[in-house]
Amino acid sequence: MESPNSTAVPAVPAPPATDAPVGGAAVPHLPTGAAQGGRLQVATGMRNMQQLIQLRWIAVVGQVMTILAVHYGLGISLPLHQMLVVLACLAAFNAASQLRWRAHHVVTNAELFIALLVDVGMLTAQLYLSGGATNPFVFVFLLQVILGAVLLDAWSTWTMVGVTTACFAMLALSAPPLHLPAGPGQALSSPYMLGLLVCFALIASLLVIFITRINRNLRRRDTRLAELRQRDAEEEHIVRMGLLASGAAHELGTPLATMSVILNDWQHMPLVKADEDIRAEVSEMEAQVQRCKAILSGILLSAGEARGESSERTTVVTFFNQVVAQWRATRPVKAFVYENRFGHDLPIVSDAAIKQMIHNVLDNALEASPHWLMFEVTRHGHDLVLTCTDAGPGFAPRILAQLGKPYQSTKGRPGAGLGLFLVTNVARTLGGGVQARNKTEGGALVTINLPLAALVLQEEEDEQLEDDDD
Repeated sequence: MESPNSTAVPAVPAPPATDAPVGGAAVPHLPTGAAQGGRLQVATGMRNMQQLIQLRWIAVVGQVMTILAVHYGLGISLPLHQMLVVLACLAAFNAASQLRWRAHHVVTNAELFIALLVDVGMLTAQLYLSGGATNPFVFVFLLQVILGAVLLDAWSTWTMVGVTTACFAMLALSAPPLHLPAGPGQALSSPYMLGLLVCFALIASLLVIFITRINRNLRRRDTRLAELRQRDAEEEHIVRMGLLASGAAHELGTPLATMSVILNDWQHMPLVKADEDIRAEVSEMEAQVQRCKAILSGILLSAGEARGESSERTTVVTFFNQVVAQWRATRPVKAFVYENRFGHDLPIVSDAAIKQMIHNVLDNALEASPHWLMFEVTRHGHDLVLTCTDAGPGFAPRILAQLGKPYQSTKGRPGAGLGLFLVTNVARTLGGGVQARNKTEGGALVTINLPLAALVLQEEEDEQLEDDDD
């Protein structure tokens, strides 16, 4: 067994993945099971592997420099040929890993485990050639254990503990000693103490960097998970609202039909015919009942429960012209500017959800600005852009900060604040988004971006969009 004066020999392993989020392939499954959770897990595993590859290159360079410094600077004889062969094997493995993970994007726990085992094996080989357990860099085994605890599943971590313990024991029992030059055995004059100091500084620095970045990545991941949970809760809320709306539509159908029959009978009564004012009011009531029935039919159509009605093939320009015309005909609009500058038309299927989304935006704008509002349909690249502008007081700061959240309203009545919530979720379901801001000259502006790929008929979508690129 080598004496305590053995030197700090270059057995530097691949440092921890200092930028790798906790969990690696063992990221907790999202309680929602959303597809975004799966993508988050894949991205985390890939980021872990890429960090291991990058930091392993740093380890290779560090080991070369340390070997040369110890052998030529301190005058300690090292088996240079064997140690450089081990380094060449580590570099070859890292190069192969880098090529592999350029083409693959799903990193499993087993693959991370194998990569860490390779690092442990290379560390053990370097220590065996440079003093075994008496080499102060033997404590770097602890970094490999910590790395495994952070990146791997529980069984893999405990296996890593067993493997590193066995390697340590093997080095203590069978590693050949080094022949060290004679020198004082105290303080930093001893090569062993000098190596121990370097090892301590290395491990302490790596742990600080590692844990700091892990905490930052934990906060980032927790924020993303919280966003996904919030989104899932909002979607569940929409489903409940849809069920309630569908049930209410069924219940309201009968009384509305009765009212329609009664109003029709009134229109034929002599008293009503003789009074022009009463006749106008009855006609207006009949029109509003018909509007209510149309709204209920739209709810049932969206729920897939309407009979004798189906979606129709149309185009972007035609669809939005019809939607805006229907809205304008049933609202007390004083000054309304509508511009459809979509350009080259594309075929789509009429969608009741998009129609309701537009009506919600226009209704909110009309309530805030009854004297003037504007609605524009334009195209930006592969996106459909809908813009609604009003001349009202604008959004309150807290509404803008919580845009798209349910029940965020300044109207002060029960149930208010669902309009933009529904608009945001319809747009998000189609892969788009909603932005809102206040104009400096007064009024508010709401912009809805929808990807054309989610709207255009599938059989003509690719051809049309490729032509636009040309």
